[in-house]
Amino acid sequence: MIPIWIYFVAAGIVVSAYMAVTTGREEKKVEQDSIEREGEIYMKRLEREKEERKSTQQSAG
Repeated sequence: MIPIWIYFVAAGIVVSAYMAVTTGREEKKVEQDSIEREGEIYMKRLEREKEERKSTQQSAG
């Protein structure tokens, strides 16, 4: 003897929870990819600076 609107509310809660979990996972993956790209760029910059210092020391010495 439960009103039908209660079922709709329960279904809405379940769908909303599913969407929240799915969206959270996607955002976490996108954030991780972004962090990895930034790390790669940083490492490349460090390597470039290291090579520049090495070539400068060879030219001076």
